Formats: sequence, structure tokens, C-alpha cells
Amino acid sequence: MANVPRRWFDSSPLRIVALLSADALLVTLSLWVAFQLRFEGNVPSTYEHAFWRTLPFLIALRAALSFAAGVHRWSFRMAGFNEAVRMVVVTVTGTVVLGFGVFFFRRAGLPRSVFALEFFSSTALMATVRFAPRYVLGWYSEQQRARSQTSLKTIIIGAGLAGDLLLRELSRAAGHDYHVIGFLDDDKAKHGTQIGGKPVLGRIEELPQIVKKRDVAKVLIAIANLPAARVKSILDLCRSLNVSLKIVPESITTLGDRLTASMLHDVSPEDLLPRDPHVFEPEDFKQVRGACILVSGAAGSIGSEIVRQVAKYGARELVLVDINENGLYFLQRDLEVDFPDVKVHAVIADIRDAQTLLRIGQTHKPLYVFHAAAHKHVPLMETSPAEAVKNNVFGTLNMAEMADACSAQRFVLISTDKAVAPTSVMGASKRVAELVIRHVAQRSKTSFTAVRFGNVLGSAGSVVPLFKSQIERGGPLTVTHPDCTRYFMTISEAVGLVLIAGLGGYGELCVLDMGEPIRIADLAAHMITMAGGAAGNDIQIKFTGLRPGEKLYETLMTEAEEQTHSVRKKIFVAKSPSPPADLPKMLKQLMRVAEGGNSSAIREAIKELVPSYTPTFSEPKTIAAAAGTPSTLTSLSTGTTSTSAITRSLGGSLTSTATPSEPHAPIDLKSVN
Repeated sequence: MANVPRRWFDSSPLRIVALLSADALLVTLSLWVAFQLRFEGNVPSTYEHAFWRTLPFLIALRAALSFAAGVHRWSFRMAGFNEAVRMVVVTVTGTVVLGFGVFFFRRAGLPRSVFALEFFSSTALMATVRFAPRYVLGWYSEQQRARSQTSLKTIIIGAGLAGDLLLRELSRAAGHDYHVIGFLDDDKAKHGTQIGGKPVLGRIEELPQIVKKRDVAKVLIAIANLPAARVKSILDLCRSLNVSLKIVPESITTLGDRLTASMLHDVSPEDLLPRDPHVFEPEDFKQVRGACILVSGAAGSIGSEIVRQVAKYGARELVLVDINENGLYFLQRDLEVDFPDVKVHAVIADIRDAQTLLRIGQTHKPLYVFHAAAHKHVPLMETSPAEAVKNNVFGTLNMAEMADACSAQRFVLISTDKAVAPTSVMGASKRVAELVIRHVAQRSKTSFTAVRFGNVLGSAGSVVPLFKSQIERGGPLTVTHPDCTRYFMTISEAVGLVLIAGLGGYGELCVLDMGEPIRIADLAAHMITMAGGAAGNDIQIKFTGLRPGEKLYETLMTEAEEQTHSVRKKIFVAKSPSPPADLPKMLKQLMRVAEGGNSSAIREAIKELVPSYTPTFSEPKTIAAAAGTPSTLTSLSTGTTSTSAITRSLGGSLTSTATPSEPHAPIDLKSVN
């Protein structure tokens, strides 16, 4: 209730009358001061008459100009630079008009110095009345914050535009615990100066010493569009400091921007990506407008993002295919709320069931098919190679045959860097999946494309959620090897580029520019720092050794694929050897050994298809002894991100000796002798 009278006063005619009356008193005082200063306190009687003749005209003039410029309407407690400029323009205009009026109309001579003195007096007095409330309240809030037991000493990194905006907003706002004690900036010209009453204490590299000396608890990074390398260097400085870090939004770039404490966000792994984020335009996705689009693995991280983006850009109808009923249910519910005009079909189906997929395709007739369903966990697939083959290879075959049967215009397969010179069953199985869609493409009117990229930050199976959960438990953070590196990209950027590359018709294999790889050990240490801890002190990092199938580093292309050309920013098309002519025969053999569950035989069959595959998994004796018996290992059936491309010529074949049950008739495996 305490705010009601103030709101009423702010919007009532009483406020206007009060302010204009105050201005009239200030103008009177200003003109009197000008006369007193000009004549050193002894104003001649002739000029006393000039004073009284000029005063009514001056009061009316300044009141009219203030009213016209809306000076009486601004909030004194929020007055800033724009209001100051407007007030100066109003007073200058009034002085100029006064000069013309006195000299050319009334012809009552006044000393020229009176005009200048009155201008400065009016400006100073009116500024004092209008800006004093803000600075008094700001000073009082600062004193209260400094004395508060809950306030934490804060350093702002960056004494530029964003830093100035941030300090001003923090000074006038309540409801936060930032007690800013100064700035750090690498510009030596700013050292020793003050911004908003706060000193620039030194260089950014001096952060550790200043934090310890002044007992700083929070660090706010206020540099717009800060490169990832600089963010990393700041995190390295904070690694042993136990400080909380926040960063301003990248959009803060102009003096007219507003920045509040609530807009600050935690430094995130996305801020560490050594790449410039791609800016998408609606026209980049014009092909999806009004289209019916089918997405397999729709409940997974990549699949769900594909669904949301195509819905955002105007898809008419969405067919969501996944075996994860809970994830699919929640996705459908969210889409119905966020995109009520899009027709959504949520279908529970296993991509290994060819007949079910064919019925889905014939029912909905999708124009575009995005295949994101896959088994992606490398260590799990090492112990369940049969499931990797059934899902990643023959599930992909079923999806491709369905797209061909229902005359889809385009089929897009999500690929992965783990398929290049694979050391894991998962990566190798996705390489075979790439062969499969290229084989189907040879006789189909559907255009088939694989899009290859590395890891995505924040996906369900990525390292970032794992590190977050380990930090919440107090550690340790588990890293396989000190030198292990991976490529990373945000989910939204990866999917945006996948849509452009897959629907653009650029070629059979598109490779995304992933920027520079990131050391996983560095990422772990930085995430500890982001959480306000000190790596090695508060939370330990434990090196566990490479798991079966894992590599120290990934590559996006092999030597056979290095003949690439750029088709768009961050999208390359790679030339890859054609699938072997006897692919159906080799697939039939792979299917037979997969159904038999013999892990060693499965790896041998995969290696026939992918000669660059070099297994690192050692078969336990108990499993080797049971070769030829059906596998009892359970499978995961999730929609995820991965698949691959061919990297070298494939030769050789296996002679099949048995004919398994055949769900893949369109590729005509039955006819293979």
C-alpha cells in the first residue's frame, strides 16, 4: 500500500504543477545569481528593471520548453545519461531563445555575460534537483549493502561499456548481494581511474592477488562477446580462489541496452567453445514450412531438438517415433502447448521392426525423414555388439527402406566423428549404417544425406551432465585420460546446421566445422571453477583410464575423405568411396552373426565391412567360451546422435552359410547366395 500514493503522484497533474513551480523558483534564483555575479552584488537600478522585465518571459519560456521535451515526466530515481543530455538541450535552447527575444523584440539591453551565467546556474540547479534523488538513494543503498552481513564483495572484470552498464544497474537495484568494490581491465589507460565511483584496480591477471587481499567472493565478467580463450584464461585464474562467477549476456553491446542482476548467468560450458556461434535466419529453414516431417529417436537430445526447431520454423505435421514412451509423452505434451498449430503424432515403435516402420511411413507420407535413433554409449556397445548392429545398422536400413517406400523427398542420417577410423563397435556400426543408406540411395528417388559432427554439450549421454552430477555429489570428477580431447558443439547450433546441410541437397556426406577440440581434463577443472569450487582442493579430478572402444582424440575425416569443399559457413561436403558391390551379401553375414550373439564373429564381420576398424576390446573368457550362443545382454533403445561415413575403399566379402529370418526384404538380402 505504501506504493499507491507515489504512483498516484507520479501520474497526476499535481506532479506536473509541483515540478513546474519548482522550476520557476530555480529560474528566478538562477537569473538573480547571474545578476549578482555579473555586478559583484551591487546591481545598478537600471538593470533591476531589466531583471523584472526579463524574469516572467524567462520563466514561461523554460516551463514551455521543459513541458514540450517531457522533462517533467521522467523518473528522478532512474535518471541517466539520456535525461541529462535532454535537459542540457532544453536549457541551451531556452538561453538562445531568450537572447533573440531580448535583443530583437524587447530591445532591453542585458549584459551578455548574464546569459551565460544564467545558463550555467539554471543547468546546475535543475540538474541538482533532478539527479540528486538518484545519487542520494544510490549512496544510501551502497552504504547499506556495504554494512550488510549478506552482501559479498564483488569484482567486475571489464571496465568498458558492459561494465559501466552493469555497475549502474547494480547500484540502483535492490534484491541482490553484490557489493562492487572495483574493476579489473587490461587497458592500462583505465588503471587508477574511477567508473561510477568505483576504482579500476589493475589488470585481469592480478585477479588472484586482489581476490585474496580484499576477500572477494564474486567475480562478474562484463565483457560483451568475450572469446572462449579469454573465458578459459579467467577460469584458470579463478581455479584455486573459491569464487562465484557470473557473465553478462552476449547481446549487451550498446549504450541503450539495459542490464539487470537477473540477466547475469553462470559461466557455462557453452562459453568455453572455441568457435563463433552461427546465427541462423528464418529463410535458412524455408523448406520445412508446411511439410510433414518424421523424426526417429524423437525423445532423445538431438531428436527432440530437431522436432522443436522444425516446429518453430513452420512444419505442418510431425511424426515422432521412439521406443521411449515417457520421453515421447512429455515431448508431445510440450509441443501441443508451445506449437498448438502443428499436428503431432507420437508413435511408439522400435526401428528394428521393419513392418511397423513401413506402416507408419505409408500412413503419414512424410516429406522429410530425420534418423536420430541409435545406440550411442561406446562402453555399453562394446559389451553388447549384437545390439549395436541390430539397432544402428539394421534399424537404419529399415528407416531408409521406409523413406524409399513412402517416396520421401529427403532422408537425413545423423553422423558422428566416432565413425572415423573407429575403435569401437558403436562407431563402426554407424560406419556400416552410412554404407547402408548410400546403397539404398543408388536405386531410390529419395535423396540420402549423412551429417557428421562431434559431441553436443548437454545431451543426455554427454560428459557435461555427468560432471554436473559428480560436482553435486562433491566429486570426484572422472576423466579417462589427461590428454583426452573431444569436439563439442551446442545442441541448438548442431541441429540448425544439420537441418541446413541435410535439406540443402549438397551431397551424400556433410561434415560440420566443429572448431578446435577441447581437453576433457580442462573442461572438468573449468566446471569445478564455474561451480565456485577449487579443482584439486574442494573437488578432485580422478583419471580412470580409457574405457573399451574409446580413443584419446577424434577426427572428423579420414585421408580418403580429405577432398572436401565448403558449401556454406561451417558446412563441408566430403567425397567418400562408394559402398562395395557385394554389400547385401556382407550385410546378410553380419545379420547372421548378430543374431547368433557371437561377439568375436560380430567384430570380424564388421571389420570386413569397415577395414579401418581396429577393436580395442578384449573378450572375457566366459563370453568367448559361449561363442555362438544367443547373447543375453540387454539393450538400450534410445534416440540419440550418431552415425558415420565411409573413409576408405571396402573390399572382400564373407560367404553366408545360413539364412536368418529376414525383415529387410527391400534390400533383397534373401537373394544373396
